[in-house]
Parts: sequence; C-alpha cells; structure tokens
Amino acid sequence: MMASPANTVQVTEIFHSIQGESSHAGKPCVFVRLTGCSLRCTYCDTVYAFGGGREMTIGQILTEASRHPTRLVEITGGEPMEQAGVYPLMHSFLEAGYTVMLETGGHVALALVPSKVIKIIDVKCPDSSEGGTFDGRNLESVTSHDEFKFVISSRQDYEWSCEFYRQHLTHKPNTVLFSPAHDLLPAQELSQWVLSDGLDVRIQLQIHKYIWGAGLRGV
Repeated sequence: MMASPANTVQVTEIFHSIQGESSHAGKPCVFVRLTGCSLRCTYCDTVYAFGGGREMTIGQILTEASRHPTRLVEITGGEPMEQAGVYPLMHSFLEAGYTVMLETGGHVALALVPSKVIKIIDVKCPDSSEGGTFDGRNLESVTSHDEFKFVISSRQDYEWSCEFYRQHLTHKPNTVLFSPAHDLLPAQELSQWVLSDGLDVRIQLQIHKYIWGAGLRGV
C-alpha cells in the first residue's frame, strides 16, 4: 500500500463524466481516481495511474468535487484500497451527502468499507494475468447494493467466470456483471454465450468508451 498520511491521498485525476459501468451506468458522476496499483492486468486501461499524481487533502478533494453538479461520486484507481486515506475519504463523502461508489480489484479486504458505499468488486479472470488474487473474504463483506464484475477476454475466462458465479454468487442478491474486455472479446459473442446458458447476469459495456473513445483520459 502507498504510504500517505491518513488525511491525504495520492490523486491521479478528478473529473466529471458519465458513469460507464455497473448498474449505475449512464448517470452523471464525479470520479476521483487514486494513484497506484499492485496488480498488472493485461487489459488495464489506466496504466497512467500506476504512479505520479499529486497528494491532496480530503478537504481539497471534496472542494473540487463540489464544483460539479452531481451528488454521485466514484472512488477508483489504480486501486483505491491500497491507500490508507481512502477510508476517511469515503466517510467524508458520505457525511457530505454523496452517494459513494468504490471500484476495486477485489484483492484487498473490504470489511472496513462503510456499508453505505456501493462496492463494485472485480473478480480477476485467468486471462487478466492476475487470476487467483481475489480475496475470498470479500464474498461476505458485501451488502445487497454491491456488485461483482468479471472482465472476460476469452471463452476460457467465460467458463471460469460461470463456475465462480455458480459456486459463490447464485445465492446472493448482488448484481453480477459480465463485461467483455474492450477490443479483445466481441460483446455480441459474450452476449450469445450468456443467452445460450441462461445465466442471470448483466452484460456490461464500458459505455464511456463508446461515447468518447477508448483512449481518452478524464472521461
């Protein structure tokens, strides 16, 4: 984890855009992208967040977020759970009246995340190169509004995700997202697999990439 005082975090960028993922896709949202991640997923689209950024106090972050006309905020990365300051940051946004989302890679324990935070938990598939990093304790550290996400690059990933889903998630009320890795697996192909197998999952497309393009930052 990055060594920052608990009242500060290292921030790559803060921007106002359309939420592109999860069951909240399409909503205006402020994104707070924290710096640093110990994982190296093959399809990562935020390599620029691995280092650099600027140290900001929680007060500075809230002030910048308040300039935008929305009360939905997502704390993302990188991997936000690798900074100690993420906990007071989440609490501060909740106290300020925001609906708070957390996008996390699933390899860090989430038991101390405030229950009101909407956790989008990524379960890494084999083709990510980070398969096996998921912390199984996170299966129990969820409330009904949290969601599990699988980024699927191949048929192998799909079969693996189906097995994980059937073993661990079919009895839970949480939304399960199957997302085709952008430019690696056609959405139509993944959709047909899901339809053929009758899975009760949600196909997720990264709609911000369809609106503004896959390579653009700050959207």
